Amino acid sequence: MERFDVAVVGMGALGSAAAYHLSHTGVRTIAFEQFELGHVRGASHDTSRIIRTSYGSSPYVRLAQASYRDWAAFEAATGERLTTVTGGLVFIPTDGPFAASDFVSSLTEAQVPHELLAPEDVHARWPQFSLPANVETVYTPDSGIVHAARSVAAFQMHARMNGVVVRDRTPVLSLVPDESGVIVRTEHGDVHAGKVVLAADAWTNTLLAPLGAEIPLITMQEQVTYFAPEEPDAFDRDRFPVWIWEDEQCFYGFPTYGEPTIKAARDRSDNVMSPEERTFVPSPELLAELTDFMSSTIPGSGGVLRTVTCQYAITPDRNFVIGPVPRHPDIIVALGAGHAFKFTPTIGRILAELAVNGETTEDISTFGVADAHDPASGIDHRPVFVD
Repeated sequence: MERFDVAVVGMGALGSAAAYHLSHTGVRTIAFEQFELGHVRGASHDTSRIIRTSYGSSPYVRLAQASYRDWAAFEAATGERLTTVTGGLVFIPTDGPFAASDFVSSLTEAQVPHELLAPEDVHARWPQFSLPANVETVYTPDSGIVHAARSVAAFQMHARMNGVVVRDRTPVLSLVPDESGVIVRTEHGDVHAGKVVLAADAWTNTLLAPLGAEIPLITMQEQVTYFAPEEPDAFDRDRFPVWIWEDEQCFYGFPTYGEPTIKAARDRSDNVMSPEERTFVPSPELLAELTDFMSSTIPGSGGVLRTVTCQYAITPDRNFVIGPVPRHPDIIVALGAGHAFKFTPTIGRILAELAVNGETTEDISTFGVADAHDPASGIDHRPVFVD
């Protein structure tokens, strides 16, 4: 049986970043992906994701600050340019379930520059938006975009260049803990690893359930839509920021990025289906809902060009799950709950530190695997949503 110090299961964003960071530690690492690299069955494909420090929860703001440093370090080490700063707006209706004061408080505590704007302030600076009078807006100049597919490919490429063995099209059938680690059973033979980083997202419980360690997860098909504005220059990333609408239903969107279109979506549409049931067919009802929202909030957004689906695997409170399985501590789980892409290099580093050192330099005390079974033990996750 082949032997490695660490095996990574799942080569989406988090698993690929973990493999990259492990490649700098000197440990023998193997990584498995059940599909082809860069596939569209999960949540790490397509182009743009929002990067931001603007969370209404201090632990997430601090982790986001670390992620900005780690994105910069990865770009410097590899020569890749993956992030673009555009500034970002969070729209919060005063009669909704969220409060702008939560964002202001957490950003102030972390000393993140920000502004609290009235609708007329927003319209004066970004006339593309049409806002009701009851909307407060939090602006953070450090918000922006990271390229999803290119980032994942870069983590994979540099992990391989540094010696990680990557085996795609190799489904992992089971994890069998033993006295010295974990046997990773695959369709193409077994491998023994001292530690396993499990970053399999919607497929996580396929491997944890037989161990009696299943994590509460809700899986659903999400979709994003690209609109073709008649005046795309008005939505250039130098003139139009990333944005998020925080209400009973949350929406988010982007400036033009690589093509003369703007991308938008609803977060957590509750189009519930398992990976096996997923249709890849966009919901016309969700598209109609988004189109109505865009026509009223961004009147110049234009017509629909195309809609792309992805997959969410979220915890009930949208909290991350990062850490060892209590009864099987050689298995380290990473779940991003549908809003982790901006944190990719930092979560990857955390996973590598846990696998090699048994501890991490970051505070992940609120993200434990045991806490996933008890949402009341976590923090206030109300202002948490998509990348």
